[in-house]
Amino acid sequence: MQWIKRFWLWLILIGAFAPLAAQTEWNFSGYLSNLPVYQAGMKDFLGSGRSLALDLNRLRLRPTFYWGENTRIHLEYEIDALYQQNAGLLFALPQKTNRQRFNWRWQPVAKAHIMLIHYIDRLYLRRDFSFGNLTIGRQRVAWGTGRIWNPTDLFNPINPASFDKIEKDGADLVSAKIYLGNFTDLTLVFNPQDSWRQSNAGYRFRTNYREYDLSLVGGYFDKRLTLGGDFAGNLYDAGVRGEWLLSADKNNLRRNYIKWVAGIDYQFTSKLYALFEYHFNGQGARRRQDYDLLSLLNSSILNLNRRYLFTQVNLQLHPLVNTSLGYNANLVDGSGFVFAALTYSVKENTELGVGGQLFYGSDFSEYWFYPNSFFLRGEYYF
Repeated sequence: MQWIKRFWLWLILIGAFAPLAAQTEWNFSGYLSNLPVYQAGMKDFLGSGRSLALDLNRLRLRPTFYWGENTRIHLEYEIDALYQQNAGLLFALPQKTNRQRFNWRWQPVAKAHIMLIHYIDRLYLRRDFSFGNLTIGRQRVAWGTGRIWNPTDLFNPINPASFDKIEKDGADLVSAKIYLGNFTDLTLVFNPQDSWRQSNAGYRFRTNYREYDLSLVGGYFDKRLTLGGDFAGNLYDAGVRGEWLLSADKNNLRRNYIKWVAGIDYQFTSKLYALFEYHFNGQGARRRQDYDLLSLLNSSILNLNRRYLFTQVNLQLHPLVNTSLGYNANLVDGSGFVFAALTYSVKENTELGVGGQLFYGSDFSEYWFYPNSFFLRGEYYF
């Protein structure tokens, strides 16, 4: 298998970086989760509604190997088992994301009601230096300050309607962080694709000014020039944050667009927390007949329209019991969804939960396509 050859290549690189006499250590962690889901009112293009019951089980294994104090290899390997009561209602899963150069996903079982998938979501070599660090392989890059939307996250953003996601997808990168001072650094990234012309590259400069974290990002992604930034800080006792991104097509200025978010959150008491976030999505369509559903299905875009408002309230009912209530509205086509969840910490490493999402909207609006979902959740960390 090709990924094994590349893994051995990384081991050779370790030999070049790490002293031969360096002490080798390792640690191991992971989690097991179970997510039974019932979805009602699934739409097709004829508008009919159907129901679907499924059960998703995940096993995530996370070993880390250390060579001395400055070099490590980190692996996150996941096995997913999915059972669905109704056959033929799920779309085929993509083999990789648009930020993954290599296909490290395998599907040994794909039957009408049962699907088994295993894949490598992280596999990287990191070497720390006095001036910064270098990371090679599939890794997580978290850019941006928004709580719900992240326009400057050019690698692995998550759709706010995806209640089943736990981690952001890894990206195949060579990344380097250079320390420039206290709270100031520069990150350089290169994301190889099938050809050099399709590859992506960018930077993020981060610093702090008067208790505000500030960042500037830019680069060349998806054959487009990008420039953006973000900030996060406090306004009196409230937290404020924002992001913006300008994406330019150098060959057609009419295809340029800008995205931005502005948010505020406040801890009213030790038990009550609330946030508000507004998102302008210049990439989206103004009319529902122009919606790009195919791009939404393959996750190359997250939203179809232009203006959104998200609100959320978290309330602690008991030191071990937390509730969350949220509302996401498409302010243009009048669709949206409400979600609620309750979690109970059984032990320090075990959590149980129950929740649901209710979608509304007129025919062929953005959230009209989504089914109402009700789920249970169990998570065990080790």
